[in-house]
Amino acid sequence: LGQMVQPMRRVGIYVPGGLGAYPSSVLMNAIPAKVAGVAEIVMVSPPSSEGERLAVLAAAEIAGVDEFYRVGGAHAVAALAYGTESIKPVDKIVGPGNAYVQAAKRMVYGVADIDKMAGPSEVLVIADNRAHPEWIAADLIAQAEHGSGDEAAMLLTPSASMAQRVAEAVETALKTLPRARQVEAALVKRGAMVVVNDLNEAFDLANQIGPEHLELDVRNPSRWLPKVKAAGAVFLGPLTPAPLGDYLAGPNHVLPTGGAARFASPLGAYDFLKRTSIIEASMGAIAALGPTVAHLARMEGFEGHARAMELRNGAANGTGAGRSRNGKAKNQLAKSR
Repeated sequence: LGQMVQPMRRVGIYVPGGLGAYPSSVLMNAIPAKVAGVAEIVMVSPPSSEGERLAVLAAAEIAGVDEFYRVGGAHAVAALAYGTESIKPVDKIVGPGNAYVQAAKRMVYGVADIDKMAGPSEVLVIADNRAHPEWIAADLIAQAEHGSGDEAAMLLTPSASMAQRVAEAVETALKTLPRARQVEAALVKRGAMVVVNDLNEAFDLANQIGPEHLELDVRNPSRWLPKVKAAGAVFLGPLTPAPLGDYLAGPNHVLPTGGAARFASPLGAYDFLKRTSIIEASMGAIAALGPTVAHLARMEGFEGHARAMELRNGAANGTGAGRSRNGKAKNQLAKSR
């Protein structure tokens, strides 16, 4: 028994556009694919009213992207999965995107593989009474400014005073933020500050939510890490905000969202590999296992499976081609003809 582990031949990476340019997403998607040994990397990204995003093009060149198509949204996902006159289909589609992109990925799964539900962005902060309210406010705003309007930003704290101070800090910060209107709309739609009884309750709630980014702005954050059961990435301590992971910390920023952290993992080189099982039997193995295989096959109602096994079993036992149970195999085969 063994395995062959091989890279996928052709993969598609989705790089969001909208209000922002995301060269970081190009790198986060393409570099693991290159490390895995993918032969062809195809990138799609929606056009911008501002024209070509040169940083995105530069990142694609640096990361080794082979093809780039200026198309976005659900139709870009469909093009990657099914192919068009100009875009050949891919084996797998990866990358973050808005709710429409993620819905499209879910719909094409089976025609092509997908990585996970990765977007819209989410952050959940667990904070105690020693946290910096201005820092927490900045982190909530950071994840709410992506532009889809469906981003989620949440604070769980046992301190009512901390929740109030963070709310005030958000209002202050929005006064000078370039995208204040979009951020405010996202926070109104999917923002929350919840006062819990204690930190244990905060972690219980966080595990039910399964956030993309989980920030632990508490004393001795590593002591609380074993309490985390569902999160895309965990950021320990006040000096480690989610934007550090978005850009340069190292672990991938393509993370499970929408509660998918209960079963999904960050994007990595392993997502671009596939495994093939290898099985080879000897005469001894057939002699030892053959009767049990035939018995199980008949239990499930598959006589053809049993006979295929018994033919080998007969050869292994030195009885020629072998006969089925009660010697009826040849007669039954003749009748079927």
